[in-house]
Amino acid sequence: MSHILASIIKESNYKLTQFSDEAINAIEDNIVLKNGKTYVKCLVRNKDILLKPEEIVRQLYIYKLVHEYGYPVERMELERVINFGREKKRADIVIFSKTNSTAEEIIVELKKPKLKDGKEQLKSYCNATGAIIGVWTNGDQISYYHRKDPNYFEDIPNIPKENQKLKDILTERWTIDDLVKKDKLVSEKKSLKGLIEEMEDEVLANAGVDVFEEVFKLIFTKLYDEMESGRDKTRTLEFRNYGDTDEDLKNNIQKLFNKAKKKWEGVFNDDEKILLTASHLSVCVASLQDVKLFNSNLDVVDDAFEYLMSKSQKGEKGQYFTPRYVIDMCVKMLNPKKDEKMIDTAAGSCGFPVHTIFHVWKSILTEKGIPQSHLFTTEKKPPECEDYVKENVFAIDFDTKAVRVARTLNLIAGDGRTNVMHLNTLDYERWDDLTKDEEWEDIYHDGWKGLRAMRATKNQNRDFKFDILMANPPFAGDIKESRIITKYELGKNSKGKYQSKVGRDILFIERNLSFLKDGGRMAIVLPQGRFNNASDKYIRDFIAERCRILAVVGLHGNVFKPHTGTKTSVLFVQKWDDKLCPKKDDYPIFFATMREPSKDNSGEKIYRTNEDGSYMLDEHQHLIVKHDLYNHDGLTEDGIAEAFIDFAKKEHLSFF
Repeated sequence: MSHILASIIKESNYKLTQFSDEAINAIEDNIVLKNGKTYVKCLVRNKDILLKPEEIVRQLYIYKLVHEYGYPVERMELERVINFGREKKRADIVIFSKTNSTAEEIIVELKKPKLKDGKEQLKSYCNATGAIIGVWTNGDQISYYHRKDPNYFEDIPNIPKENQKLKDILTERWTIDDLVKKDKLVSEKKSLKGLIEEMEDEVLANAGVDVFEEVFKLIFTKLYDEMESGRDKTRTLEFRNYGDTDEDLKNNIQKLFNKAKKKWEGVFNDDEKILLTASHLSVCVASLQDVKLFNSNLDVVDDAFEYLMSKSQKGEKGQYFTPRYVIDMCVKMLNPKKDEKMIDTAAGSCGFPVHTIFHVWKSILTEKGIPQSHLFTTEKKPPECEDYVKENVFAIDFDTKAVRVARTLNLIAGDGRTNVMHLNTLDYERWDDLTKDEEWEDIYHDGWKGLRAMRATKNQNRDFKFDILMANPPFAGDIKESRIITKYELGKNSKGKYQSKVGRDILFIERNLSFLKDGGRMAIVLPQGRFNNASDKYIRDFIAERCRILAVVGLHGNVFKPHTGTKTSVLFVQKWDDKLCPKKDDYPIFFATMREPSKDNSGEKIYRTNEDGSYMLDEHQHLIVKHDLYNHDGLTEDGIAEAFIDFAKKEHLSFF
């Protein structure tokens, strides 16, 4: 990119990433300087135009329309006047119909550099003129829309070339390779969360349905479609509108949903239907169909579920999704092995189990010399990978929605295997009543059978023999039921008396330790106060009696935003054991504090950039969050996890 264009655009919200070097060079070649100002010869107006950020993007898009799409400049008009009663507005670029030189066919909007504002303006221009296609771009992101009756705006993958009809774009058959090539999260710089917000604005907010449930069904169905095509590269994707009527499309998507339910059982009821109307569903399918949900780490779909859950109910009891980079740090530091049993007792969307699976699988695949692709999660795995998930990975949560999301992600990640169960971790006394319920047993039979086999004593649900536990338990609110409190040592205060209420996270500390065998290790996210409040000393003493404290990692205050600004730390411990972790009175502890915030004050992730300001991508084309917790695939500097691994090796800890 020229330093001239770069300097003009630098401080604006516009960028040039959508455009080829060829287009940028062509504009550059036409630059003229007058009185110290930068002008360019406009292809449409045939005169010199002052180059401001918006004008740069417009000239580049005109170049694209002429040279890539083949539209003649004679069919274009810039700053076309559009009448809104007495008010007049101007559309940035208008392309007229081939057959009617006064009828607007395509409108391109650049004035508003943010999608939400730009789309609203674009919609009003299309509705006022009757144009059936709209484009919005700020030079970085881009969106293409088809205005359908009754004025619903559906996403389309592109605009037709001059010699094509819209139908040609819509009826083109796609395979998984096409989806990889044209994934709009990459090509249009979108996020799945952003697309869901758009769908809400467009149809969902007024559709009279449970947004969480309906979007969940669609993502679930699309994941199934991608997985089927990931395993048969010749298969045509079915989660697409190939020019069908709205009713036909709805029937097709319902059939696909039924197949997905059959493959991944225990998430939806057998008789569950998609409740969106045919026209609303058509808009949602159009929005999602060009998105590749599967990648090497499920972070795309993860983010979407986090958004849906937080809207739906998360945070009520201090349940917050743990960012995946925090999870990855914990997994790296505890280093789970393929013969070890792992559980998450407050599973949320199953981040800890899923990333533990990926960690172990990578070591299995490396052993076998099998490379990991960007579609790692769709690919069929060796039998020992499946066996590992089936036999060694468990998760429980008391929230039904969270369990369904967790089961979905775990079924997908685990290649159709899951041991995610709906149980209240703290109230283990009631487990036997729940597990006798026929419906519960139908869904969770396999997981429950595996969990029972891990009990330290037959017929009791308190003590287990897990090697590893990782959890971010809910830490808002207190437990007030004396029936539950009296089951726990930590139900007593520092003077040894049972309390009328106890912080939920305090009971989780004791409960989690009861899941671990001697020598077992744990990572648990706790409010910062538990580590330094004088009144919580009895809790710290309780832990130190039973475990070696391995590490305490202080997380940045923004990590759990926008849900909460509560400061948290991750505690890493290993239970005393004569062989794996012999008891000592005096030993070093690893302390570290996260310096990089990873999110801004509003809770949006901060991504790493290259020297030229472009986003840094890993080998799978994922954005890399800016944090100092670990080295991301050798692309960033070593972080806290690597420093701990060095420490663990020096201390001869049993798991390194």
